[in-house]
Amino acid sequence: MHAKSRMLDVGASVKQRLWVKERQTERVQAKVVSQTDRRTLEKIVKAFVNQDATVFTDEAKAYQHLKNHHAVRHSTGEYVRNHIHTNGTQSFWAMFKRGLYGTYHRMSIKHLQRYVVEFVKRNNIRENDTLEQMETLVRGMTGRRLTYQTLIS
Repeated sequence: MHAKSRMLDVGASVKQRLWVKERQTERVQAKVVSQTDRRTLEKIVKAFVNQDATVFTDEAKAYQHLKNHHAVRHSTGEYVRNHIHTNGTQSFWAMFKRGLYGTYHRMSIKHLQRYVVEFVKRNNIRENDTLEQMETLVRGMTGRRLTYQTLIS
């Protein structure tokens, strides 16, 4: 496989993703998924979300059978209906894409989950002051090592 086909370029679309944003705390969880069928997405949503939570999504059929589910229909121009919307997850996706456009320019599909984790962590500590953010970063690095050989293999 050519190296170019293993990279996401500016303007690329990543359809294999799942973002979950908790509305009260604004904390995000995200995972790169290879399948977007009902069984796969339901399993992941159930792992991420409290069973009594209300779930808001777009109109994707894979989500239709979730308990306490409400959807907005983006295909018809509906983005908000009363308190039902996916603006928080759309905002996170936009921030991720800005990282691709403005910082990385290309992201390896092999390491896509690493990029996603970076943006999740950035999002979840953004309310902290700079020193707290740096301390969190250093704590997360402690005991971890990614060698160049591991990175490219």
